[in-house]
Amino acid sequence: MDTSDHYKMTTLFAQLGLPSEPGEVEKFIAENRVTENQRLDQAGFWSREQSRFLIECIEEDSDWAELVDHLDSLLRH
Repeated sequence: MDTSDHYKMTTLFAQLGLPSEPGEVEKFIAENRVTENQRLDQAGFWSREQSRFLIECIEEDSDWAELVDHLDSLLRH
């Protein structure tokens, strides 16, 4: 797992295997939503591997956890 530069959303998207250019990140966030009663990892737009990665980030309080929380917030607004 890449452990460098965890403070950029583009880096998180690259880690998730998603297009990671700033415009692509903005597009993804604009086009996808997490419902009020849904956990981030349960959203239907993640692959099984992406969902597992998100769960591990939070459960292990990894270096990615803060950025994953921020992504969760962005996908709810």
